[in-house]
Amino acid sequence: MNESYKELLVKRDKGFKETLIRGACITVTVLLALLMLATANVVIFIMVIAFGALDYFVLQWTDIEFEYLYLDKEISVDKIMAKTRRKKLVTLAVDKIEIMAPEKSHQLDSYRNRQTKVTDLSAGHDLPDQKLYWVFYEGNQRFLMNFTEDFAKTIKGIAPRKVFMD
Repeated sequence: MNESYKELLVKRDKGFKETLIRGACITVTVLLALLMLATANVVIFIMVIAFGALDYFVLQWTDIEFEYLYLDKEISVDKIMAKTRRKKLVTLAVDKIEIMAPEKSHQLDSYRNRQTKVTDLSAGHDLPDQKLYWVFYEGNQRFLMNFTEDFAKTIKGIAPRKVFMD
């Protein structure tokens, strides 16, 4: 029985939009707090509390990591928000994968124009030890994921005709 276990953690980079939203929320909260201190107004106090709660959720929603777990011919993906909350996103059976190849691979040429649902489960770009891979799954789904060479080799050992590493 061939059982392998691999685990990989991928941190999604904060883009310009996420940084702008975080900065704007915190700035508005601080300005409202200063205004509240200057005027001692109850309405502004309630607004500060509301924006503080909003800041908490915005900071959680913009600090995201993905955990890939390969076990017993399945790839399971969890989303970790702010290192405190975990949500199971998807479980992919390796035998239902059509093709898995690096983003720029010529093996994907016949798949690129397919109208499929795209799910981004990656850092957004190649990392020093991880490459972006497209995973076409069951004909109607496409996942963008970051894999290390070791993680991809493990999956290739199970499905050598479906996984390309070029």
